Amino acid sequence: MSELPNSLEDAIAQSRVAVQAALADGCTRLQVEFLFPELKFMPVAEQFLPAFTDYDSHLKIFFADAGAAALARRDWADAPFQILDIGTGRAASLQTKIQPEDEIFLFIAPTSVEVPQLEKLCEVIGDRPLVLLNPRLEDSGVVGIGYTARKIRDRFISTIESAYYVRPIDDQSALYRCYPGQWEVWLETGGEYQRIAELPTKPSGDDLDLIVLKGQPQTIDATPARKPSVFKSLQRFLKALSS
Repeated sequence: MSELPNSLEDAIAQSRVAVQAALADGCTRLQVEFLFPELKFMPVAEQFLPAFTDYDSHLKIFFADAGAAALARRDWADAPFQILDIGTGRAASLQTKIQPEDEIFLFIAPTSVEVPQLEKLCEVIGDRPLVLLNPRLEDSGVVGIGYTARKIRDRFISTIESAYYVRPIDDQSALYRCYPGQWEVWLETGGEYQRIAELPTKPSGDDLDLIVLKGQPQTIDATPARKPSVFKSLQRFLKALSS
């Protein structure tokens, strides 16, 4: 059973193992989410890439826009994989981005705006595996998404398995999932973090608030952790990654 990570580095390492386990089980649409404020996705992506070492040039990476893809090509000039942007072109032009020799796909920080293009790309990808790293598909701050677009987004999200998820709820609690484990709620009590709930599906916001508010074990045994510092040391790790 996984433990709440001690640092962002630990979280990324756990996520790589979780993705590999999910791929081994035959999952083909995965997402990994580190929901920390002000987290920059490029340094995280760089630490996440070792999960795909075995694929070499058969990995293809997509960024949400051409600018981000250009920066990545500059920073990862010696990388064996190809870096593209999702784009907003016609279906035919999107199909040219996917080649028969491509074996696995990584989408870095796509937003709800790119969902129509993501769906078209996924149709071409077919049964080949893909991973969404820190997607922002449910970003409530995105303006201009109507009812139809929300339905398309929700339909697409429903096809994705969460391989790894960690989100501070506040300074003393977190929601966590590491495949193949269940969804877990952790709460700091007496200087240590305890697992106070295990759930088969991701809890809604209201359910999560009730669990944290109650602050009581929801399973037979609450499991003490090793005093993880993922919250108290978060600023230090973010600063290190941003430097």
